[in-house]
Amino acid sequence: MTTREVEHEITVGAPAPAVYRLLADVAQWPRIFPPTLHVDQVERGGTEERIRIWATAGDAAKSWTSRRTLDADALRITFRQEITAPPVAAMGGTWIIEPVTDGTARVRLLHDYRAVDDDPGSLAWIDRAVDHNSRTELAALKDNLERAHAHEELTFSFTDSVTVAGAAKDVYDFVNDAGLWPERLPHVASARLTEDTPGLQTLEMDTRAQDGSTHTTKSYRVTFPHHRIAYKQVTLPALLTLHTGLWTFEETPAGTVASSRHTVTLNPDNLAVLGPDATLDDARAYVRGALGTNSLATLGHARAYAEGKA
Repeated sequence: MTTREVEHEITVGAPAPAVYRLLADVAQWPRIFPPTLHVDQVERGGTEERIRIWATAGDAAKSWTSRRTLDADALRITFRQEITAPPVAAMGGTWIIEPVTDGTARVRLLHDYRAVDDDPGSLAWIDRAVDHNSRTELAALKDNLERAHAHEELTFSFTDSVTVAGAAKDVYDFVNDAGLWPERLPHVASARLTEDTPGLQTLEMDTRAQDGSTHTTKSYRVTFPHHRIAYKQVTLPALLTLHTGLWTFEETPAGTVASSRHTVTLNPDNLAVLGPDATLDDARAYVRGALGTNSLATLGHARAYAEGKA
């Protein structure tokens, strides 16, 4: 069996403990690493945890489960995939964070892996995917850590909710069946939904803005029937460098509470799309209004659908 061992590294303008904390908190990964779509912490005990990751590799979206060991004193995190996705037969590695100065750190990312049946073509594919994702992850880690230190005000989250006199399953079904949205939602001109792997969707959508223009978006969605749908938008408007979201559906004594949560990072270099004198506050208000309006419209139609079924 052929095991490949590779290493990538980058120097980050942030203290080593801050880098470690970011890597240890997997819930933040979709915000930091472009390939990562969603991460669930399945188990946690002491320094050991089990996580499930959904991420893109090349043009494909894949999912796998890993076990991690966290060592905060050594600033080291080891990981090993326990359920791999073909053509990967085995995959593991280590994050090593080394202080350079008080304000800078070297991040080393080690991988070891094998291909199914030792297939040379598959191994070459894994080589390319690991190299591309490692370089992308490290560059994103550097960019986002340094950006976070300098511009904490760029990233923000918000949630819109409605209460539905109907079943969570019916509200979930409405949001899950996004391929039907052009027939159901006035602000959706067209939609192309594919789900080659159960629970992992690709959604391309043309959305109408309030000024009548349309814009195309592409998102990957991870579904958890009938409780939540997490997504990450991978084609972004000029004002954003990040957009992740979470639809949740919770049955309560008062009815089903359906919520849409957005997390976005503004792009300060493109404020001029709102006008020559636009500020970060203007951009924040515009994005909050645009995304919130669409979310509430979708939730409103989902409520009508579910209450009609009830």
